Amino acid sequence: MLKLIAAVAALVLPTAALAQSAPPVPDPAPIEVMILGSYHMNNPGRDVHNARIDPVTTPEKQAQLQAVSRALARFNPTALAVERIASDRTTLLDHRYPAFTPADLATNPDERVQIGYRLAHDLGLERVYAIDEQDREGQPSYFPFEDVMTWVQANGQQARFDEMNARMAVMAAEMERRQSTATVAQLLAWLNTPEQVAYSQGIYADLLSLGAGDEQPGAVLNGRWYTRNAVIFAHIRQVARPGDRIVVLYGAGHAYWLRQMVSTTPGYRLVEPNDYLLTAD
Repeated sequence: MLKLIAAVAALVLPTAALAQSAPPVPDPAPIEVMILGSYHMNNPGRDVHNARIDPVTTPEKQAQLQAVSRALARFNPTALAVERIASDRTTLLDHRYPAFTPADLATNPDERVQIGYRLAHDLGLERVYAIDEQDREGQPSYFPFEDVMTWVQANGQQARFDEMNARMAVMAAEMERRQSTATVAQLLAWLNTPEQVAYSQGIYADLLSLGAGDEQPGAVLNGRWYTRNAVIFAHIRQVARPGDRIVVLYGAGHAYWLRQMVSTTPGYRLVEPNDYLLTAD
């Protein structure tokens, strides 16, 4: 018996000793992601409620936007991602960025140009990605708002919906009010406060009450909205590299879910944009 124990120990102990002495395998460098929620600067009318936005191509606004770029540059981004559909779904590179020149800033008010391309150009970034996801033929809509309104009208819930709709109108009106005195950096900082991000998501959450029994159009809309954001985040993961510092520039309504996905994914770290926006000079 003693010989058997000695033989087993001879087999086990060197392995155990090797395991104790082997250096630990370091974790990959974390991927830092800044979700920068923005307002649509070119007044495209894509949302249910749209604030009237002052022109951003004036000299005053251009100076403010350049201050935003300098502030965001302190994050030292290695890549940028914007709200655009990529022509190449394999690389997800933004096919429009290579044609950008600083002269575009005087004529194109799109926030992807004014904030995103400006920042990428200032830093000499080559990795500018188009990570958006939109409705596809033959698939359910990512924002089936018409189904919600059909249920509202069929079930006599217009007054209830109007109360929710008022919350959307309040946000648009507040945006218009603030832009009369705030700089672009200050407007963006307001949109990205935890309180404002939560308020925006609360508008979607309100829609969960629009439905009954087997008909739940508000819940379906929220589910499809989540799915669109999940695909957007999947695109971020597709292009991210260990140690990356990525600025994701998106409509502010997406911020809640994108922030949640970054902050709960192992290997990713959420970076607060206001840590940089509030330093804009």
